[in-house]
Amino acid sequence: MALQDDIGVCQICTERFAKTHTRHTPRPVVWFQPGTRILVAGQAPGARVHESGRPFTDPSGDRLRAWMGIDDDVFYDQTRVSILPMAFCFPGYNDKGADLPPPTICAKTWRKPAMEQLSSVRLTLLIGGHAQKWHLGPGKVTETVEAWRDHAPAVFPLPHPSWRNTAWLKKHPWFEAELLPELRQAVQEALT
Repeated sequence: MALQDDIGVCQICTERFAKTHTRHTPRPVVWFQPGTRILVAGQAPGARVHESGRPFTDPSGDRLRAWMGIDDDVFYDQTRVSILPMAFCFPGYNDKGADLPPPTICAKTWRKPAMEQLSSVRLTLLIGGHAQKWHLGPGKVTETVEAWRDHAPAVFPLPHPSWRNTAWLKKHPWFEAELLPELRQAVQEALT
């Protein structure tokens, strides 16, 4: 568990975060362990997760769990689900209140050794553009999600489950009608 401990005390972004509008200190949220079956590859924790110390403890998490068809008990069972974001800390807000992107230094430092511990993963969910680019290469989120069948059933690229994407979801009804039933089936198969 040394890697998780090292990530948990990481402070490489202290100066970077001090310069953000939020002026916060790093608080890595580490939620993965070897042997897990499902990997949620996300972007970075939000402000609520920074406070709670638990991933997806916000409306985005509620929506993601609904997409997956699982409850909190399954989602937060690290023997079943690991959450490995592109950055382990909340990146902060800019002066206009918008989310800052995940600092690339985090993925460059921690992603490869963390992924090496997750050799038992049967299903990977790629949440948002940053995770999709890391795992699948360059592309726009909509195009990558539209091509979900090219990667299923082992990988599902998904838009971020944020309320900010509600309009995107309404504009793309195939996501709920076609992708989500297949995702839920893949989740259940990965868990058995």
